[in-house]
Amino acid sequence: VQLQASGGGLVQAGGSLRLSCAASGSSFSISVMGWYRQAAGKQRELVAVIISGGGINYADSVKGRLTISRDNGKNTVYLQMNSLKPEDTAVYYCTALIRSIDSGTRAYWGQGTQVTVSS
Repeated sequence: VQLQASGGGLVQAGGSLRLSCAASGSSFSISVMGWYRQAAGKQRELVAVIISGGGINYADSVKGRLTISRDNGKNTVYLQMNSLKPEDTAVYYCTALIRSIDSGTRAYWGQGTQVTVSS
């Protein structure tokens, strides 16, 4: 199973970006999908997670500006980012808790996509 993230880039403060992350492989099921971010010199932190039943949790710093969603049919999670701030600048990583025949249940990570917000 692999996670492939896309959609990062450079945007001015107040702008918007949409990140996508698709899981691919065979014979797997996904329970939780989410996004973390890591700014330069800082620890990786949770941004948002969404479970298969629809429950969602956001970091306080992004509530009201970032929206997580998923398309179960496409095994894809999205992060719509609005009203971006320079402090949102980071490498964003998608993650998923996946059960597969080959590997049992474990967490997978995407390759990271850079988001840069200029002031």
